[in-house]
Amino acid sequence: MRRLVIHRKIIHIDLDAFYCAVEEKYDPSLRGLAFAVGGPPEERGVVASCSYAARKFGVRSAMPTARALRLCPHLKIISGRHSRYSEESRRVIEELKNITDTLEQISIDEAFLDVTQNIENAEAIARNLQDRIRAKFSLPCSLGVATNKLVAKIATDVGKAAAKTEGPPNAIQVVPPGSEMDFLSHLPTETLWGVGPKMSARLVELGIHTIGQIAEQSEADLVRWFGKHGHDLYLHSRGIDSRKVETTREAKSVSKETTFPKDVRDGDQLRKALFSLSEGVSRRLRRENLAGTTVKIKLRWSDFTTLTRQVSIAQPTDDLNVIYDTANLLLESVWKPGQPVRLIGVGVSNLGPPIRQLTLWSFDSERTISEKESRLKSAVQILQEKFGNQVIHWGSQEAGK
Repeated sequence: MRRLVIHRKIIHIDLDAFYCAVEEKYDPSLRGLAFAVGGPPEERGVVASCSYAARKFGVRSAMPTARALRLCPHLKIISGRHSRYSEESRRVIEELKNITDTLEQISIDEAFLDVTQNIENAEAIARNLQDRIRAKFSLPCSLGVATNKLVAKIATDVGKAAAKTEGPPNAIQVVPPGSEMDFLSHLPTETLWGVGPKMSARLVELGIHTIGQIAEQSEADLVRWFGKHGHDLYLHSRGIDSRKVETTREAKSVSKETTFPKDVRDGDQLRKALFSLSEGVSRRLRRENLAGTTVKIKLRWSDFTTLTRQVSIAQPTDDLNVIYDTANLLLESVWKPGQPVRLIGVGVSNLGPPIRQLTLWSFDSERTISEKESRLKSAVQILQEKFGNQVIHWGSQEAGK
């Protein structure tokens, strides 16, 4: 008796040039123009998204705006409207939930859907979904269809790269069950998740340039060359990926950073920025009912050298003062007075629910103070979220001026 094999039906969706598409939706005069969403060059802005007309000149996301303007002098720079992008993203995700509850949003403009339980053909579902998003939200999107997340994501990228259009690719790439290995074989090794510059360079040293060439290697050799990552390479190069579409995604860390318009050498100014960033991290942790046991900082010097430092603390915290004091100690451990700083960031990781309890020996007065402090912090958070960060500050921030 033959065993019935049920292949998963996974769809990866990517909203094409999302920020730019939203801007064009609200301002149709932008269509066909070379423009980018990002910060101004005088503030060391970075391109967050660029139109397809701008890409013809070599402009790309994550590129400094100043360089983008050198490549395309007539490039129009638009400041991001992130609340608008978030709202458009939310509306699209709600539409996706009408198709399946098994949905994993991986960024503001990307998601995986598991439609295995839907009796309709997966490609037909993808085409119908693309049409609905275009008709309902006036947004272009590309989709990859496969039996797992790895291949579906790569399929989207391959489809977009192969599209021969002046504007958004609006691509749909389908990888039928059983053809995963053949589909991947000719692609460059860095296409695989987990293959970064260092691993790619090592593979080149070994004479391996394509995913198919990885698949020709034994698992033992791959593990010998790359340790535990060798096992993943062995499976992924064969198009094997058993990960589920996760309907909930827990935050791994909460962080904030800022790039200064001009390099900062003054310690007080650095500490003021550090306090403000710590305040933002603390506020988000409290809003999401999270606390963490690892505090880290990120620094970028004027020569673009970037370093991170972190330390673990005994108790999970969402407390502003704990985050700031720890971050400040980390800053003092690596920053030399007068050293120019281009970027500074603060983060908290190893997250979980906050621990809020008093010992058996706590006095009622201490409990009252703790409750008052908690209410005060909540009130400050509400005021700042409603009226902006400048409406009220904790005393230590003023003292640091």
